[in-house]
Amino acid sequence: MTRNQTGGRRAVVVLCVTAALMGPGHPAGASAGTAAAEPSPRPDAVVYVANLHSDTVSVVDAGTGTVVDSVPVGDGPDSVAVSPDGSRVYVTNSAADTVSVIDARTRKVIDTVAVGDEPSRVTVSPDNRNVYVANVASDDVSVISTRTRAVTDTIAVGDAPLGLAVTSDGCSLYVANAASGTVSVISTHTNAVTGTIPVGSGPTALVLGPDGRHLYVSNLTSDDVSVVDVHDGAESDRIPVGDQPAGIGVRPDGRQVYVANIGSDNVSVISTHRRAVTETIAVGDGPNGLAVSPDGSRVYVGNFDSDSLSVIDPSRARVADTVAVGDGPTGVAAARGSND
Repeated sequence: MTRNQTGGRRAVVVLCVTAALMGPGHPAGASAGTAAAEPSPRPDAVVYVANLHSDTVSVVDAGTGTVVDSVPVGDGPDSVAVSPDGSRVYVTNSAADTVSVIDARTRKVIDTVAVGDEPSRVTVSPDNRNVYVANVASDDVSVISTRTRAVTDTIAVGDAPLGLAVTSDGCSLYVANAASGTVSVISTHTNAVTGTIPVGSGPTALVLGPDGRHLYVSNLTSDDVSVVDVHDGAESDRIPVGDQPAGIGVRPDGRQVYVANIGSDNVSVISTHRRAVTETIAVGDGPNGLAVSPDGSRVYVGNFDSDSLSVIDPSRARVADTVAVGDGPTGVAAARGSND
């Protein structure tokens, strides 16, 4: 699927939900770029951006706001996650049904793992033992061992799984099922679904607050964010945000949640205490992926339709920088640099 088929500001995650309702389909990526022969000096903090249409991952030096490398991956990369130690980067290739494993030090793909149909999201367990991949067209989650880099289990969930979040103790995994309007709760000890939580319409991404008590879910087609009390296993509140909310992140202190709104080209800032939007920040066209830096000093937003990364200064609630990246940026991950 080309950029012109995204319907203007409707970014790739909208297509995933639509495809789940109408049948499977794959976005077509453009030819991959060429990585530098030798990686440039490794920055202290980095941002990884999966570029759906150029089949690359942009590596951004968070300190200087410059792209220091472009790593060719598989066909249709749309999500990226970094291991807890920062040494590995995992990328879902939605059109190739694979996950690329990147060595963060050399910035080269060291393995490619076959997973389910249209892998759309990826996350890594806190103990760095497992990688979890949501496969939107096969309605399941692939479990990859980081040691063997092979799929060890496949877990059936709801319709069109997209968002993933694992608890800080690694015991539970939450999966947003876009076409079911639910969140699946998985025990990572048994790899079995232990509960299903109804939320809003088109749940697309989710994030756990640092206290582990609340789960925040962006609902793409009901234009709101569900607040789930994980102890009760039920939705406790619903917060209206912008048009077609997708990527979501929380600051380390838990005070604010940030939501990228694809259809309104802005980011909603939610006060977790007031459970209301307190700021709205204009960004690029079709904001989709979103990540908060580990120290909470920056929020990064991938703008699918303007091929850019907006860098938000939370203290001023404004965009501090805009970085040109690849074609069709979707997934975004922020991490400390790997200097080993």
